[in-house]
Amino acid sequence: MNSGILYALATYILWGFFPIYWKQLHHISAAQLIGHRILWAFIMLVLVLVTTRQWGKFREKLNVTILKSHGPAAILLGVNWLTYVWAINHNYIIESSLGYFINPLFSVLLGMIFLKERLRPMQWIPLGLATFGVFYLTFLYGRLPWIAIILAFTFGLYGLLKKESTLGSLYGLTFETGIMLLPALGYLLYEINRGNGVFGQISATTDWLLIGAGAVTAIPLLLFAKAAQRISLTMIGLMQYIAPTMQFLIGVLLYKEEFTSSQAIGFGIIWFALFFFWGEGWWVRRHKAIGSPLKASG
Repeated sequence: MNSGILYALATYILWGFFPIYWKQLHHISAAQLIGHRILWAFIMLVLVLVTTRQWGKFREKLNVTILKSHGPAAILLGVNWLTYVWAINHNYIIESSLGYFINPLFSVLLGMIFLKERLRPMQWIPLGLATFGVFYLTFLYGRLPWIAIILAFTFGLYGLLKKESTLGSLYGLTFETGIMLLPALGYLLYEINRGNGVFGQISATTDWLLIGAGAVTAIPLLLFAKAAQRISLTMIGLMQYIAPTMQFLIGVLLYKEEFTSSQAIGFGIIWFALFFFWGEGWWVRRHKAIGSPLKASG
């Protein structure tokens, strides 16, 4: 199996379990959580660079051109993190999962517009079904699902920028968290000065979970960056349904968020579209492997 597919699969499974982790820190504001997430992720990434003797090479690659491309990526990532953590800890797990159902469609669109990626004729069927399912779910909410839209927009554009990155997954993520580090530290120091700091003030478990936020942030993003450089943005987009499906199930089954039969229809359409896409891809690869004259473009 393509290594990019394995990287993507590992990424989305890890992201699928995210609600459980962040729910353990529901007693901390989303802004402070993101501040600690950035701080500990940066520390972890720097330790990786130092222990693998890559710090010198990393510094050599930093320049104004890199800042122009990774600066916007860092902003998109920060907005995405803040929105997601706030949504999870305010009991909007299902709506946040809708955002990541919309995101793959946005990724496919970006791939077609900016990267000239092409779909095989049969791939339009699952894309159309998934689009219909997303619009159906949006209609059921009866309001603009702003959480879902922000999550889809920010991470879709982030994926496009990572696809075009020349810095590499480890260096790129280190640089992006480094860009966010000063604002994050400034905010954390501000909260400490106000007497609202949380680290070392609540419990050892809370402190370790805050430190662990660095690992649970960095590891899947490194895997995602590797996947984005090895497989098409279309494949990334449609595989991404794995994470929101897991998050949705966690929201319904573990945290008992409301889920109606009408919503089940919409999610069912999207899941069917995903299986159709996988099946079509397997069929094409099988015929290519046995030397079939089956033609497929894209």
